[in-house]
Amino acid sequence: MEPEDLSRLATVFKCLGDPHRLVIVNHLFRGEHRVTDLVAHLGLAQSTVSSHVASLRDAGLLASHTHGRATYYTLAHPGYIRNLVRLTAALVRDGDNCAGQCGEFDNDHNGRDMEQEEH
Repeated sequence: MEPEDLSRLATVFKCLGDPHRLVIVNHLFRGEHRVTDLVAHLGLAQSTVSSHVASLRDAGLLASHTHGRATYYTLAHPGYIRNLVRLTAALVRDGDNCAGQCGEFDNDHNGRDMEQEEH
């Protein structure tokens, strides 16, 4: 992968590394929401939710449309995001102490880097 692609990938993972943002993503799996709706679901300040939404949008994870004065947010790529969340959950669930294994070499990887695996 090119350095620019790795940087964008890191941005996505960093963005999804916040528990509140994952809750927002989870709500958006159910359909579009306004920031006001998300504030009610999360119980956080409107400014905090707006900041989280902006981070998700800037990472390319959210799409939006306006209707009157309201802006509605949806997931930009719900299928990909759902798969990413499911795969990560499986890694955590089945990783058998995933945190301790993060630095270990995966035997199935056989020394290939991410770019080689894509082909």
